[in-house]
Amino acid sequence: MKGNIYLYILVMAAVTYLIRMLPLTLIRKEIKNPFLRSFLHYVPYATLSAMTFPAILYSTASPVSAALGFLGAAVLAYLGKSLVCVAGCACVIVYAAELIL
Repeated sequence: MKGNIYLYILVMAAVTYLIRMLPLTLIRKEIKNPFLRSFLHYVPYATLSAMTFPAILYSTASPVSAALGFLGAAVLAYLGKSLVCVAGCACVIVYAAELIL
């Protein structure tokens, strides 16, 4: 089932453009609904989390070492440490867990 590759690219470009353009043209005034505003506020964080978390668990040789690194990073981030400190300590934790396991 070979088709015209240019047709596929054109359809894909049109769909991508419509997804990005329609909200800008259909929603012209400020959104005042507090529920909708809070929902839209948290969408980027939820999307980033859904994309990042599986990559964290499958980026090492063992899911256990990845989970330990994630747990260590989460604790350090909760304590307010800097991003460099959190990332570096998570790498050290994963490295140590890989050596032990």
